[in-house]
Order: sequence, then structure tokens, then C-alpha cells
Amino acid sequence: MTERANNKVILLVEDNPDDEALAIRAFKRHHISNEVVVAHDGVEALDYLFGTGMYAGRDITNKPSVILLDLKLPKVDGLEVLRHLRADPNTRFLPVVVLTTSSEERDAIDSYSLGCNSYIRKPVDFVEFSEAIRQLGMYWLLLNEPPPV
Repeated sequence: MTERANNKVILLVEDNPDDEALAIRAFKRHHISNEVVVAHDGVEALDYLFGTGMYAGRDITNKPSVILLDLKLPKVDGLEVLRHLRADPNTRFLPVVVLTTSSEERDAIDSYSLGCNSYIRKPVDFVEFSEAIRQLGMYWLLLNEPPPV
């Protein structure tokens, strides 16, 4: 990745330790050296984004460049996290990629209805998963031009 991409933070919202480890491994494999902040449930993700709870006092102007959001989360599910993000003017335009094992059509419809930017089913195979992470990194960290907010 280039210098331009390296200072961008990735927020990975994932409760499954195996999927978290696979994502981190895939980032490293493809030389995506960005800081990855991991939230293990919906509450932790919202606390990070809004500077509350365990992240009280965090500079919330330092927003992640992309959020990789699982749907099936404890405490607050991914759809509710997305609902909160889109309802707040400070987080409304953050890029959110739903990265889930769900094959439920309803989950995809609900995710897009709530304003996700992309919906990706996690490949089971590590090589395919790793390639998906590489492409996500290339697009969201290098190619995508975020709105000037």
C-alpha cells in the first residue's frame, strides 16, 4: 500500500476470534499496514465511533476510513450499529462494508436500506477470504474518494 493509504484506520467489527485473526493475517499478507482497530461487539464499535464508554475522551474527529461490519454481533447487532451511524451527521458518510457469513436475502436488503456501501459474504476458504480483503483494502484505502465532510 502507498503512504497515502497507510495513515488510514480500519475499524473491524467482528466477534469471532477466528475471523478476526484471518482478517488480520490477510491484511498482513497483502502488506496492508494500516492501523486496525477491532471492536468485538456492537456496543464497543459505537463506543469507539462516538467516544463513549471504554473510548471516552477519544478524539472522534479521527474517523476510520472504512468500517468492516459483521452483522451477527453480541449486545448490539450490526444492523443497529449501521442505523446509529447513518442517523448521526458526524458518522453518516463513513464507508461501511458489511462483511458477514449471512446468506439471508433479508440481511442484504436491510443492510442496503440502512445505507451500507457494500455487502460481502465472507468466503469460507482462506485464499478467497484473503483476496477479498486485498481488494477491499485497494478500493477503500487507495481508490475511493470520500465525501469532503
